[in-house]
Amino acid sequence: MKELFCDSVFFGVLVSVAAYEGGAFLKRRWKLAIFNPLLLSVLAVMGILTLFRIDYGVYYEGAKYLSYLLTPATVCLAVPLYEKIDLLKQYAGAIFGGILSGVLTSILSILTCALLFGFTHEQYVTLLPKSITTAIGMGISEELGGMVTITVAVIILTGVLGNMTAEAVLKLFHIEDPIAKGIAIGSSSHAIGTVKAMEIGEIEGAMSSLSIAVAGLLTVVGASIFANII
Repeated sequence: MKELFCDSVFFGVLVSVAAYEGGAFLKRRWKLAIFNPLLLSVLAVMGILTLFRIDYGVYYEGAKYLSYLLTPATVCLAVPLYEKIDLLKQYAGAIFGGILSGVLTSILSILTCALLFGFTHEQYVTLLPKSITTAIGMGISEELGGMVTITVAVIILTGVLGNMTAEAVLKLFHIEDPIAKGIAIGSSSHAIGTVKAMEIGEIEGAMSSLSIAVAGLLTVVGASIFANII
């Protein structure tokens, strides 16, 4: 069985898509936040690779074709933003202020944890870009001397948790304005969280899409400054 998987060019794609579809089915069937398709697909792929003792490099050789779609998929998030461009112009100051607050909250939370738990510089800069999209986060981590693979894992985990808990957190803090909802989700849990924002509403999805890009750029600057603290 291991040889069959290793010899298949599209093994990574097939496993990834099948695992995600399985997670999506469970989510539709029971409608529970814990059955997040992305979370379940990650766990399923990890289980398969471990069970059959398949090297990650073998899996990635097939799965890399899916990663090619990451950039165009992210660009497509600009479509709902374009449709709400008038709203963006009307509340530009509040929107960018909210995104800045989200970025600072993310960076300062990592700084606080680093000081409390005695992180090394490498561990600290690895976690700094946890709340932005993978493509930008990987670049920041590598530039600052972090562990890129851990950064990717943390970014995915942050997005999945944001996707799972977004609605509950919004209800807990009585956040009802659609613009505020979108900014909160997008600036804290990037593209994976934006999927949930789009499910909530069009305005939420548009604001969350904007937050991904702006938060990414602000984090590049902020991480470079805060990286020198530890």
